[in-house]
Amino acid sequence: MKLQQLRYLCEVANQGLNLSKAAETLHTSQPGISKQIRLLENELGVDIFVRNGKRVVETTPPGRAIIEIAERMLRDAKNLKQVGQEFANEAIGSLTIATTHTQARYALPSAIKHFTARYPKVKLILRQGSPTQISELVTSGVADIAIATEAIELFDELVMLPCYQWNRCIVVPPRHPLLKLEKLTLEAIAQYPIITYDFAFTGRSKINQAFDAKRLVPNVVLTAIDADVIKTYVELGLGIGILAQMAFDPKRDKHLRSIDAGHLFEPSTTRIGIGRNSYLRGYVYDFIEIFAPHLDHAAVKAAMKDKE
Repeated sequence: MKLQQLRYLCEVANQGLNLSKAAETLHTSQPGISKQIRLLENELGVDIFVRNGKRVVETTPPGRAIIEIAERMLRDAKNLKQVGQEFANEAIGSLTIATTHTQARYALPSAIKHFTARYPKVKLILRQGSPTQISELVTSGVADIAIATEAIELFDELVMLPCYQWNRCIVVPPRHPLLKLEKLTLEAIAQYPIITYDFAFTGRSKINQAFDAKRLVPNVVLTAIDADVIKTYVELGLGIGILAQMAFDPKRDKHLRSIDAGHLFEPSTTRIGIGRNSYLRGYVYDFIEIFAPHLDHAAVKAAMKDKE
């Protein structure tokens, strides 16, 4: 049994049993992957995949268990490598952060600027996606940490570290009727077409909960994963925007106006997710503390120990 065979196996599973895509990702040949997986099956004495001719069409029950173990073994192998790198040179390496657009665009720039100044030889990689996608990137070992608001708490394999709370604002064109109200209400918002985040992103569930509690049905005419897209369509007059307060910058968004809506919605908490069995290099702890100063090395280690 070789680690290379386990990598091939897990990549085929990650690519939805598409051998061609797995071969492309791993920079190898499809016949080479097929041969190594066959050798692994022969060694283990079970079929991992169901085949129709040369096509892999399904994972067998023992195959699912084998893939789960293989993923864990690859994570442990990565941890061993991390330990060696830590003691060989603590200031050289890479850090892959999986996060949403809003966090990457509005919350992370300052932390990344400080981190790259402190660790100029650490390669920083940002992977963007939905909260579910980025959580899966960490559980699969592709990313070191996930930073998101929604869905991350649904993954038992992740240690969750609360970073900060935030709320929302209503974005409208200048001279919009909502700007004349003494106090903004959900009833007033519900009178207008709404542009906001896709359900899987950035606290959308809190918005739905607030309207449901008032028995109101918001007229959501457009959803997006990107706050800048939401603001663009508000500028075009398609509706009013509901977005994270951090995503509105008066200096940049000169053609829009913001109305605080913190009293209408429950606050959301942005969290960092770390693989429960991950080995974190020193500079990863430092990045976490730069981003969320209350999460120092001791606090992160204690949280990870509690999850064991």
